[in-house]
Amino acid sequence: MCLCRPRERLPWNRRGTTGSCKTCWPDRTTRRARTAETQACSLLHRGIPHISRVKSIQDTWEASDVELLADLGNNVAKAKYEQNVPAFYYRPTHTDCKMLREQWIRAKYERNEFEFIEKQEPYTAGYREGFLWKRGRDNGQFLSRKFILSEREGALKYFNKQDARDPKAVMKIETLNATFQPAKIGNPCGLQITYLKDNSTRNIFVYHSDPKEMVDWFNAIRAARFHYLQVAFPGASNEELVPKLTRNFMKEGFMEKTGPKHTEGFKKRWFTMDDRRLMYFKDPLDAYARGEVFIGSKENSYTVLPGLPSTIQGYHWNHGITIVTPDRKFLFACETEAEQRDWIAAFQRVMNRPMRPQEYAVEAHFKHKP
Repeated sequence: MCLCRPRERLPWNRRGTTGSCKTCWPDRTTRRARTAETQACSLLHRGIPHISRVKSIQDTWEASDVELLADLGNNVAKAKYEQNVPAFYYRPTHTDCKMLREQWIRAKYERNEFEFIEKQEPYTAGYREGFLWKRGRDNGQFLSRKFILSEREGALKYFNKQDARDPKAVMKIETLNATFQPAKIGNPCGLQITYLKDNSTRNIFVYHSDPKEMVDWFNAIRAARFHYLQVAFPGASNEELVPKLTRNFMKEGFMEKTGPKHTEGFKKRWFTMDDRRLMYFKDPLDAYARGEVFIGSKENSYTVLPGLPSTIQGYHWNHGITIVTPDRKFLFACETEAEQRDWIAAFQRVMNRPMRPQEYAVEAHFKHKP
């Protein structure tokens, strides 16, 4: 039972809070933010009435309602319905897509996946095989392709033909990432898979008509990554490993850019900031980036400045950004001041973070790219 309140906390809160799951009650300090997020949660629960009961503080409360809430607060319900959630399983928050949040609710209350461990086999077996609709790199059409995820082989593979012996691509679990992108892909179950090929980022866009199937694939990838990292970093705790399993992009959107000589005209490109990799594409659904920029730390002479040098011409958007690296300057232009602020804030978050030892090797590779 998830009880969503649009106005205020209920007074009977001794045995558990109502609406305390992260999907509907994130840690916020303002009542306005809580109200909007709780209402969004209640809409999800109202859409599956056979497993959810939603009441507002403004509704009429019977004595039985109060008694039920006192006996079965969310802390008690959590102990029952989340008793065996695997460490790698993704727990969505209010910022995640609707499909991911809904499947989390269904997994808990409808399918009881975390009460009965045998129901977790689709994403805990270490091997998964099935068909996904994959976007073609050249023609943009989605075609059914066979995928195999094998922890033993340390890879995710896909095949262009069902009876093909050799895979079209082999994606090492070491560099694999997955993030739901329903708006970009144009499907509520759209998943963007990225991996490194020759140390450059490769994108694959897939979906499945069954939301559960897609979420199972997503968590199977997270499970494979989790087990890989446990071997790679044997002393690390679950709390240290889980944030490394998959990641959402820090920032995406269109900007204009010019070339290294700063004399070429500015061209509109789609930019994706994936931690310290800033990639730009001609189209958001391109398989390969046209270029990648490493974003280091301020201690290593990386800085971001608002605006462009006064001698620069050829831009169409007036809100410039200058990225200063030890080797050169990168010049970008945003359409609005708000976009400029958001991009600068994203760059600063990365630059303010000290570089890890393995990131120096990545930086060195970028410097020696042809």
